Amino acid sequence: MRVIAGTAGGITLKTPKTDLRPTMDMVRGAIFSSLGEAVSGASVLDLFAGTGSLAIEALSRGAASATLVEGDRKACAVIAENLTRTRLKASVVCMDVLRFLQSAAVPGGADFIFADPPYSKQSGDRDFAAELLATPGLASALAPEGLFVLEVGQYWKLPPSPGWECLRRKRYGSTETLFLRRVENEE
Repeated sequence: MRVIAGTAGGITLKTPKTDLRPTMDMVRGAIFSSLGEAVSGASVLDLFAGTGSLAIEALSRGAASATLVEGDRKACAVIAENLTRTRLKASVVCMDVLRFLQSAAVPGGADFIFADPPYSKQSGDRDFAAELLATPGLASALAPEGLFVLEVGQYWKLPPSPGWECLRRKRYGSTETLFLRRVENEE
């Protein structure tokens, strides 16, 4: 896995020895091709950051700031190492993502929120993606014109999500990316 473009383009990123599933280069490239120049100068929040590849890609392409949130201590150490390798600066918060959104997220602070939560592999598994969408802190952390980019497994069903509009859904092998924005609830 490597940084695709920008100031850190071509630098290899380390992956922690956990059951982490990093965002594939192809998927990351497609996400950032879609976002284009909008990333330049943006504030980024990377949830379930894993290796830090999404935020690092954004910083490499000119994002002004990034906060990476990851609950696994080994992954947090790898994120710090990857930031050092790329000579990029960001804030790394090692805590549960949902707890972070409820207590520590800056309201309206993120132009882009990226999330690559663990996939539900079988019926009955915890659905982190659905939990994220239902967490008021997620919408609160996103700037009014911001964009939430969610990575899910190919068979994931978008639950009824008041306050969210899916602008785009694209499949890459067994992965799908959803581009969502906040909308005012119509009651």
